[in-house]
Amino acid sequence: METTLSEQLFARARRSIPGGVNSPVRAFKSVGGTPLFISRAKGAYLYDADGNKYIDYIASWGPMILGHAYEPVIQAIRDRVANSTSYGAPTELEVEMAELIISMVPHVDLIRMVSSGTEACMSAIRLARGFTGKNKFIKFEGHYHGHADAFLVKAGSGVATLDIQTVPGITAGVAQDTLTCPFNDPEAVTRLVKQHRGNIAAIIVEPVAGNMGCVLPEKGFLEELRSLCDTENMLLIFDEVMTGFRLAPGGAQEKLGIRADLVTYGKVIGGGMPVGAFGGRREIMEHIAPAGKVYQAGTLSGNPIAMIAGLTTLKVLKGNPKIFAELEQKTTYLKEGLQKALQQKGFPFVINQYASMISVHFCDHPVKDFATASDGNTDQFKKFFHSLLDQGIYLPPSPFESWFLNNALSFRDLDETIEAAESFVDS
Repeated sequence: METTLSEQLFARARRSIPGGVNSPVRAFKSVGGTPLFISRAKGAYLYDADGNKYIDYIASWGPMILGHAYEPVIQAIRDRVANSTSYGAPTELEVEMAELIISMVPHVDLIRMVSSGTEACMSAIRLARGFTGKNKFIKFEGHYHGHADAFLVKAGSGVATLDIQTVPGITAGVAQDTLTCPFNDPEAVTRLVKQHRGNIAAIIVEPVAGNMGCVLPEKGFLEELRSLCDTENMLLIFDEVMTGFRLAPGGAQEKLGIRADLVTYGKVIGGGMPVGAFGGRREIMEHIAPAGKVYQAGTLSGNPIAMIAGLTTLKVLKGNPKIFAELEQKTTYLKEGLQKALQQKGFPFVINQYASMISVHFCDHPVKDFATASDGNTDQFKKFFHSLLDQGIYLPPSPFESWFLNNALSFRDLDETIEAAESFVDS
């Protein structure tokens, strides 16, 4: 494919933007080559600056669950934007959004809107500390909860993609309150809790990890975390920035049947606009200012354009829960097709899938945590990525990122993707 304009734009961008991008994974650094500059998108397809068309498996890293430029969302934004893009004052939309989320999600009594997933997770940890009076928290290796200082200890996503082992600018004082464990290792969590008994405010976890590829919780693991938090008076925080309103109408809490004390959201709840949120039990959430003394604020929190985009998206999902079954059916079809295609070559690979999240790992062992995710053949992934990109298939440019399917994808699109994988096998 001809990508001259993308190459020119990237060269131009590097003169005014660090690395030429405003979020690191977009730079294609881990896969090589020049990132594509996108000019528009519709349904399941992206179109780059040179006019090339791609079947999209990123979905803006999750939010575009209904497909790009979904007409009811676009029309709702058009209708609302004429009234101004921001007020810095409350609106009825914020109330409607909060009521809708609470009606869809189990175990959430109150919810606070913010502007990003990072902000939501950062605020949830602050609230957990304020509620419990403890300072430390446990996170899992390879889980990414945004770029707040405390979360960049053994983080996944772009930090893993760029192989950044230690992030400059993170002080020892911050790092010492962040305790880390391997995912799916309840014994390691128990040992850590015993070692720091009485000092741990919370455990934060991606219930289905998406920042080291798609990695599923093993049977009983999340249940063990719930039990441990109950026993030790710690809060269990589900980071559902990725899984919220993607796995089910009520997210991972509904799909997996596990109760979280606090939950964080982003992506889907904004319909593609910058939005985050955190919520939970009333007794905890009432510690947030102005109801309580744990301070959190944001000028653009509850932004009306973001609210109408998210509200419209969630109403569609609530009114059409079969969308989740359709997405899972499509993802399973893709997984089975990719497995048949890649098995023809004979090299080792593993495909992880949960609902509409999926990832391909070129290794000969199960991928259940960050260590096993990191042990894949990155050169093979690079070849796979570029082979499919050249055939018009746009995958996440990193082996440490989940793919996200959108419901605008047709089975013909999936078949084209499988055929592209077969072509890679034959190359």
